[in-house]
Amino acid sequence: MPDHLRVLVVDDEPPARGELAYMIEQLEPVASVLAVGSGVEALRALESTPIDAVFLDIAMPGLSGLDLARVLARFERPPAVVFVTAHDAHAVEAFELDAVDYLLKPVRPARVQDAIRRVLAHDAPAQPQGEDPTIPVELGGVTRFVRRSDVHFVEAHGDYVRLHTGDGAHLVRLSLGTLERDWSSAGFLRIHRSYLVATKHITELRQHDQRSVVVIDGHELEVSRRRSRELKDVLLRNPDQRP
Repeated sequence: MPDHLRVLVVDDEPPARGELAYMIEQLEPVASVLAVGSGVEALRALESTPIDAVFLDIAMPGLSGLDLARVLARFERPPAVVFVTAHDAHAVEAFELDAVDYLLKPVRPARVQDAIRRVLAHDAPAQPQGEDPTIPVELGGVTRFVRRSDVHFVEAHGDYVRLHTGDGAHLVRLSLGTLERDWSSAGFLRIHRSYLVATKHITELRQHDQRSVVVIDGHELEVSRRRSRELKDVLLRNPDQRP
């Protein structure tokens, strides 16, 4: 991600579009902000203008924000996507599209600044193989650091995720899609739109009424039909991780 961000704001409501563009313009290291009123206008702009991040309203006539995000995901170098909406009903679907952040209207400047920080971190170089990255979590006003190797599974909670370790759970503002991308090489597998699991911690794989569940630390986690075959293949290829 470049040091000087080029941002596109897409919202069909002029007041909301102008206010958000103004807030983004005030932030470092934003170099330029372009604001348009529809998904079609956004695609035209993206054809002619290099864009690093798109702040995207969901509920728009014609091409919705979710539809536009699916188109952007097919770009050779897709921009980071931040959804901006008055409703939280689409949070899970948004993060399945690997959204960097999800802002609820009315948007506060502090949240916009937080979103820009997440955009900057979005394409940061991955940590070298063999390292055990940590995640800062807040616990009773104290920041502690959870190692990735201590996480047994991750559960989606809107625009947050809950990290489940052997001794508790921690709610942090992260995308499940981002963790899936960054942690797949460390033995984590997406088994459902709501769950990312460390396969080495799976103790059982069960069948219940034509559906599969895995057991981790006594928690039964549903496996989607689409992910079931991939999970079984992973467990068969790695006998030391077989339940």
